[in-house]
Amino acid sequence: MNSKSSGSWLEAFFTGKGFYIVLLLCAAVIGVSAWMLAAGNGTMAEDVIEVSNTTTGAGRTEMILPPKRDDSQTLEEIIQESTQVFQEPEVQEEPEAQEVFQEEPAPVNPVYAWPISGEVARFHDPDTLRYDETMGDWRTHEGIDILAPLGETVLAAHAGSVESVRKDDFLGTVVTVSHGDGFSTVYANLAEETAVSVGDWVEPGSVIGTVGATALAEVSEQAHLHFGVLRNGVNQNPLDYLPA
Repeated sequence: MNSKSSGSWLEAFFTGKGFYIVLLLCAAVIGVSAWMLAAGNGTMAEDVIEVSNTTTGAGRTEMILPPKRDDSQTLEEIIQESTQVFQEPEVQEEPEAQEVFQEEPAPVNPVYAWPISGEVARFHDPDTLRYDETMGDWRTHEGIDILAPLGETVLAAHAGSVESVRKDDFLGTVVTVSHGDGFSTVYANLAEETAVSVGDWVEPGSVIGTVGATALAEVSEQAHLHFGVLRNGVNQNPLDYLPA
């Protein structure tokens, strides 16, 4: 086909139905372009609405999107959540200090020396009534009776001051020595003459007197020394303070 015939064909195409075909194609291209442009703008608009902050880095831009807010929350719920966030932490109360009670150690009994050597004929028995041959009745016994011959020397069981020297209607001649710690020792049924006086200081082994027969309440018994221990004025069992 030569150039003259080609030009005639194009002229015939555009002057005929071809013109309308071209026009229709252009309109279609324009419509598709407009639709794509509109869709792209809508997406960008949505992204811009949700962007809360933009940080520009080295050669790039990062988009930080905040979480979407739940529009169903009421103002009261939002205020309550904010209050919980900023609520001060609870201060835990320290447990109250508990008092510790330490038991006081049990008092240790002092150890006394035997005032005389001999067999114990009658024991300390303050709670039981026993028949007394001398008095002919039932009575308790405070202290111990240590058998010893008449005139046997009686010694101080512990250091202390002579508190009293007296004549007792039942126990005869009695010497009491105070040891200054609430304790005192009693020496009874002594001979009338004693080796100590009130106020004298004695050491363990100091002579108190001699075994006698002055205790009317025990005159029917063998010769002996009646020995007693007092703690704050209360009779104790002397065997708790004498070495075995």
